[in-house]
Amino acid sequence: MHTNSVSSTTWRKSSHSGGQSGQCIEVAQLPDAIGLRDSKNPTNTALSIDQPAFRHLIHQIKAGKLDLA
Repeated sequence: MHTNSVSSTTWRKSSHSGGQSGQCIEVAQLPDAIGLRDSKNPTNTALSIDQPAFRHLIHQIKAGKLDLA
């Protein structure tokens, strides 16, 4: 991910982020990937993941396959 593309990107907070738990992420549509970053620390390094992998990640999360025990 290129820093200049991230700085000019529109980020949105996850619809499941809320309350005061401090566990919030933001996502952004990048030219060739999906960006992910910590909403509490938006100047830190952001992650990027290609769209098929992001769809698979969301599917796994919704199916409960990544729940912590």
